[in-house]
Amino acid sequence: MNKMQVAIMKKDLRGLVFNKRLFPALLIVPLIFALVLPTILILTVHFAPEDISEMQQLLDLLPLGEQSQDIQMRVIGLMFNYIIPVFFIIIPIMSATIMAASSFVGEKEKRTLETLLYCPLSLHQIFQAKIFASFLLSMFVTFLSFILMMLAAETELLLIAGSPLLLNINWLVTLLLLSPSVSLMAIILIVRGSAKAQSAEEAQQRTIFLILPVLLLVVGQFTGILLVSAWLLLGIGIVFTLIAGLLMKSGRNKFNYETLLK
Repeated sequence: MNKMQVAIMKKDLRGLVFNKRLFPALLIVPLIFALVLPTILILTVHFAPEDISEMQQLLDLLPLGEQSQDIQMRVIGLMFNYIIPVFFIIIPIMSATIMAASSFVGEKEKRTLETLLYCPLSLHQIFQAKIFASFLLSMFVTFLSFILMMLAAETELLLIAGSPLLLNINWLVTLLLLSPSVSLMAIILIVRGSAKAQSAEEAQQRTIFLILPVLLLVVGQFTGILLVSAWLLLGIGIVFTLIAGLLMKSGRNKFNYETLLK
C-alpha cells in the first residue's frame, strides 16, 4: 500500500464522515444491534422472567457447563453468546455497503472519476485502495460496536442482576475471522457493482445474497433449529475467507477501464 493509495483511502473516509446523508445511516444499524436490542433483551429477561421458561428447549442445547447457571443468566448468556454474535456479521456488511456502494458511483456523480484515473496508480491499485478503505471502516465500526455493547451490557447486568456477563469463544471466531471475511466479500461484490452501476442503490443490490443466509441463521437459532457452535463458526469463517480471496482475485482481473467508463 503506497502513499497514493493511502491518500485515496483518506479521501473516501473523509468524504463519508462529512456526508450528512450517509454518515448518520452508517450509525443506525450498529446502534440498533449493539445497544438497543441487547438492552431490550436484558430488561425483558429481568422484568418478565415467566416468559423465559418457554425457552427451555433452546436452553437444553447449551453445553453442560452453562446449564448450571441461574436461569436468567443462562438465557442472557444464550442470547449474547449464540445469537447476538450473528448480528456482528450483519453490522460489517451494512457498514461496508454504505461506503463501498458509492466508491465509484460517487466518483461518477461528482465527476471526479476521470481525475482519479489520471493519478499515477494502476487501475488495480485504485481498486485495492477503494476496497481497503471500506474494509477498514467496516471493521472499525464493528469493533467499536462490540466495545460499546459490552460496556452497556456489563453495566446493566451489574446494576440489575449483580453478576457480569461471561463471553465464550464464539465471539473470538466471529470478530477475528467471520466478520472480516464476510465484510471483504460484501465490499468486493459492491465495489465491482459500483463500477458498472449508475446509482449507489443499484450497487447495493448484490449484498442481499449475503444478508439472507445470515437472517436465516438468526431465525434458526431463535427457533432452536440450530445452535451455532464455535467449530461451525470456524468452518464457515474459513470457507468465507477462501471465497473472499477468490473474489478479490477474480474482481481484480475483471476490473478494467471499459467497465468503469460505461
